[in-house]
Amino acid sequence: MSRSHRKTPITGITTAASEKRDKQLANRRLRRRVKQALRGEPEAQVLPLKREVSDVWTMDKDGKRWFDAGRFAELMRK
Repeated sequence: MSRSHRKTPITGITTAASEKRDKQLANRRLRRRVKQALRGEPEAQVLPLKREVSDVWTMDKDGKRWFDAGRFAELMRK
């Protein structure tokens, strides 16, 4: 797809290319906490949530923002 383009003019507020590494670390941390909770008490009713073990504000991107597709046509390219 040499000429593909975005359909929605939204982009991340950052210079980082991706949050992949941050998400991998957060999910590893979550899986570790869940395993520890189940190992300690196999019938545990309350397991940790992803938001409890990671903070989205410490990740590389700071959210997303709409932009004017007419003024910033280069951002519409994938």
